[in-house]
Amino acid sequence: MIPTYNCARYLRETLKSVMAQDPGPDRMQIEVVDDHSTLDDPEVVVAEWAGRVAFVRQPENVGHTENFSTCLRRARGELIHLLHGDDVVLTGFYRQMERAFQQNGRIGAAFCRHIFIDGEGRWKGISPLEQRATGELENGLERLASEQRVVTPSMVVKRDVYEALGGFDDRLICSEDWEMWVRVAAHYPVWYEIEPLAMYRMHDASNTGRHIRSGEDITFTYRAIEMFIPYLPDSMASRVGRAAKITYAHAALRMARQVYAAGDAAAAGAQIRAALACSRSWTVLAHVGRLLSWAVWRRLSGKRL
Repeated sequence: MIPTYNCARYLRETLKSVMAQDPGPDRMQIEVVDDHSTLDDPEVVVAEWAGRVAFVRQPENVGHTENFSTCLRRARGELIHLLHGDDVVLTGFYRQMERAFQQNGRIGAAFCRHIFIDGEGRWKGISPLEQRATGELENGLERLASEQRVVTPSMVVKRDVYEALGGFDDRLICSEDWEMWVRVAAHYPVWYEIEPLAMYRMHDASNTGRHIRSGEDITFTYRAIEMFIPYLPDSMASRVGRAAKITYAHAALRMARQVYAAGDAAAAGAQIRAALACSRSWTVLAHVGRLLSWAVWRRLSGKRL
């Protein structure tokens, strides 16, 4: 299931990566669900695979979380893969993901290592190796709750898991996927594939990119943490929740430095405020102090915003 919104320029590459692994219509549904794009027309791209790839357009913009939910409601398969219309799967993704569920009937979901790419498809990095061998993710619940380790295009979830637990929570416009993966891990083992078989595109028009300037990316990350803390056993809830908030406060401060250096002081201020709302641990406060000192130094040394 491929949710899209104003990303038709990338959709052809996305669909090519899927069609190169197409096992046929009797084994895989391929459908693009567009959230009423206004800047482009993804239907024109989908028409290149007319008869094989279905296309549905929302009658009005419903937001990406509800568009994800529409994808889940329309999905007919036993396994559901949500692939953003600007992301890519590499050769072997569907074969390896299907094999995981065949090998272990206990798991509720499976994800693979992923590669970060920019708007032009250049590699920006690769996700850390979670464990040395493919298999059930060790200490899966705690690890998935401590940090967002999974990007949506790298994850496949059983249909009956979504039906049992519910879909993405529409109270979140960022980090809705993280809350979902922790919810899954609280009820089912999760499989990890060590091969990087998915590519996650990072660009200013992406959902996360759109919310960085306002600080909403961190605001909703904090909200997701608050929502999933009750899923955790008492032995880890407080410790893991606090550590996750500190992790993302520091992430916000690193982003503040980055956007300030790029000339966006307003975005830097929003990220600092979001960081302090997320955590006021001594390490976060010390980081804020270093960041402000650096910003003052830039101004005094004549470096322009």
